[in-house]
Amino acid sequence: MSEEYAAIFKEEASELLEELEFALLELEESPDDMKIVGRVFRAMHTIKGSGAMFGFDDIADFTHHVETVLDKVREGIIPASKELISLVLASRDHISDMLDAASGEGAVDPGQGDAIVNSLQNLLSGNSAPAAPEPKEEVEADPDSTTEADDRSKASPVEGGPVAEGDSHNFRISFRPSPDFFDSGSDVETLLADLGNMGECTVTGASDGTVEEYRSGKVEAFWDILVSTTQDLNSVKDVFIFAESTSKIKVVELGDDSEADFPEHKKIGDILVERGDVSRDELGRALGGQVPIGEVLVASALVSRDKVNSALKEQKIMSKKREAKVRTSSSIKVAADKLDYLINLVGEMVVTQARLTEAANDIENVTLMEPVEEVERLTSELRDCVLNIRMLPIGTTFSRFKRLVRDLSEELGKEVDMVTQGADTELDKSVIEQLGDPMVHLIRNSIDHGIESPEIRLAAGKPRRGRVRLSAVHSGANVMITVEDDGKGLDAERIKAKSIEKGLIAADAELSEDEIFDLVFGAGVSTAQQVTGISGRGVGMDVVKSTIEGKLKGVVRVNSVLGEGSTITITLPLTLAIIDGLLVKVGNTHFVLPLSQVEECVELTAEDINMFHGRRVFPVREKLVPYVDLRNFFTITGQDLELRQMVIVNVADERVGLVLDDVIGGHQTVIKSLGWVYRNAEGVSGATILGNGEVALVVDVANLVKHATKEEVTV
Repeated sequence: MSEEYAAIFKEEASELLEELEFALLELEESPDDMKIVGRVFRAMHTIKGSGAMFGFDDIADFTHHVETVLDKVREGIIPASKELISLVLASRDHISDMLDAASGEGAVDPGQGDAIVNSLQNLLSGNSAPAAPEPKEEVEADPDSTTEADDRSKASPVEGGPVAEGDSHNFRISFRPSPDFFDSGSDVETLLADLGNMGECTVTGASDGTVEEYRSGKVEAFWDILVSTTQDLNSVKDVFIFAESTSKIKVVELGDDSEADFPEHKKIGDILVERGDVSRDELGRALGGQVPIGEVLVASALVSRDKVNSALKEQKIMSKKREAKVRTSSSIKVAADKLDYLINLVGEMVVTQARLTEAANDIENVTLMEPVEEVERLTSELRDCVLNIRMLPIGTTFSRFKRLVRDLSEELGKEVDMVTQGADTELDKSVIEQLGDPMVHLIRNSIDHGIESPEIRLAAGKPRRGRVRLSAVHSGANVMITVEDDGKGLDAERIKAKSIEKGLIAADAELSEDEIFDLVFGAGVSTAQQVTGISGRGVGMDVVKSTIEGKLKGVVRVNSVLGEGSTITITLPLTLAIIDGLLVKVGNTHFVLPLSQVEECVELTAEDINMFHGRRVFPVREKLVPYVDLRNFFTITGQDLELRQMVIVNVADERVGLVLDDVIGGHQTVIKSLGWVYRNAEGVSGATILGNGEVALVVDVANLVKHATKEEVTV
């Protein structure tokens, strides 16, 4: 087996294992949902088949045992219990270890796999009696219907075995049984179950009368069904072979899953005409009104409310199928290193374009300026396009933490739910990759130190189950991520005492509550009553601080109310590769300030400075704003100008001024990392190349303000 094919299998298996974990956690919340059971089984079945095909026989053999148990769950022989889900999650981890070992990363304990297999076999042998699963009904609300008839138009998935590999076909079935159908003792539920065994079956319209009402004709009996299956038209028709003489049956193949078979938007009237519920002429006469077509047809007594609702359901289902197909068919995989190389090329192009623009301005040739401006526009669009390619929804990171919350809750004997919001908020891939470890520390602390045990929560008048909420939202050129829990909160006095004990602050220091909470990020500071295997040594939050503010150039803040909970807010830039900056100058040295942090620019004279007797504050809009003189901070030689500029930036919701000589203007900044010699440079996060070939330093505003504040206190 070639290395290329092995690498393909490992990549595919990793994705399947991730999907498997997500599905198992969903199944734990809805153990009777056979659709999720099918997802779990198919993921495990695919791993087994691919493993055998690519020569990973050990993985295929182990997975076979897990698949056998999952097959019994599909058949309803054993339930999807918490014990079973825990074993399958352990199996998922063991398969992941086997993949790593095949790549030369670590070793696998064979005893662990044997123990899992034995536990699965014990579980299987102890639950051999068939168990009939309760039928599960999903009700899809219809926003276009306001009558009670909507309750009778339920979308009821009838689940059977998984659809076999091959082309999938979609069929619309119109089933209208006569009273004779019920007189003969025939059963509609049996027919629906047979269709469910063929694939995914959804009932988009159904009557809720009794058999007696159907027989007497008091209630019209009709069922509209959508079936997605790999079997052909004749196989579907065979299901109704014994009902043909006593029913009106119409089976129409909608086509395969190609994009062309799902129109952009099929109107309700068209669906009703296709199904024979109304003629085209009757539809045309009814269209004179301005109300929705469904309401028009009901008011005209041409069709019943149930039939209109059924058509609405079909419209929604087919639209969702088309959207899902379009999303699937319009994406391709690209290796991360190729994407990084493309980003570097675009960065070089942005630098070259800046040099070209500056050269064209020096020449002052009107004929040259037009194509140069066009190149500048195209380069800007290309930059934005490439950066958007690197953007990923943060939900991919959030989803990983559901397993973490589950395992920690069991280990600590607590009951915790995780809630997520804003999972579709996008962030640069490089930022997301570095965000994982800080988020793990924060969630572990929230569950270990924040969330109380069920008994303590009940005694305090709280719900038995605790809650950890993860949310993300765009805020200008930044993303704000919050980790919130409803636990016991932070004790400010205890944090202060611990910090004094560690020598981080003086015993007589007067600090605000926000400043005290910020001390939890100091090394060795922990409010835990006892050290556990999860946390309590005070070595996690300092890593969070250094990663967020040092590597990701963000800001992290803590808010808490004792007895009610804590909220940690992380503010991050959208990307670390190319940013919009403000080019400024001090002496002969150029600096770039991130434009997302700049609020405004004001002038500052020598008289303004002397007015406050050397104190580094200046009134702006009737509020004193502290400032940092970049010439003094970076020890740049030269004389101060009589009229200087002050750029006011926002750092963690606080306004701070940066005093400099000149503001040049906006600049597309391709950030280049500094060499290891400058890795400890304060107030600088990188460098960029200007159009004239000079190097400008990119200012790390938050870091600069922090160090300047320390110097001010020392002085």
